[in-house]
Formats: sequence, structure tokens, C-alpha cells
Amino acid sequence: MLPQIVLASDQDIDKQSAESTQKSSETQVIQAFTSQEDIESDIIKIDDQRKRQIMFAMGVPLLLFIFITVGLGIAMGVFGKDVYIAHMIFAGLSLTLALGHAIVGVVWFWPF
Repeated sequence: MLPQIVLASDQDIDKQSAESTQKSSETQVIQAFTSQEDIESDIIKIDDQRKRQIMFAMGVPLLLFIFITVGLGIAMGVFGKDVYIAHMIFAGLSLTLALGHAIVGVVWFWPF
């Protein structure tokens, strides 16, 4: 009975040491990424003013598409107009532009 208890406790110790080794290696990987300095590429350099202009140029049609989608949805739901296909096309365009706008914003301006 005693050897089984010792064997079980040895297995628990091995399991805990493996988990702590894995956690320490994970933290080392994360530290390696966070400790690297941002190296700016000389290939394509866009200043913040131009980035904001591009984001604005994407945001204006995005708002326009959203308002058109809402208008078509109201026309369909309240007034019974047959504009389902146009509504879905503008909804798809709105979603596509919104995703592009969000991705570009995160890539260019993260972490602010």
C-alpha cells in the first residue's frame, strides 16, 4: 500500500513540474514578443495624417451604406416594399466595408 502512495505522489510531482515548465516556456515566448522593439520598415511609410484620411474615406461610404441599408429595411418592414435583394446587397457591402475598416484601424493604430 505504501509503495502505491509514493508512486502516486511521484506522478503528481512529475505532472506539476511539467505544467510549471510549460507555463514558464509560454511566458518566455510572450516576453520575447513583447520585448521586441517595433522596427519601422523603410519600404512603405505612411504618416498618421494620411492614415486618418484613408480611414475617413472608408468611413464615409460605410455610413452611407448603413443608412441605405436601414432605409431599405424600413421600406421593406413598414411600407411593404419589395426591396429585399437591394437591402441584402447593401447589408453585405456594409459588412464588408465595416470589417475592412476595423482591420485597418487595428493594424494601423494599435495600441493607439
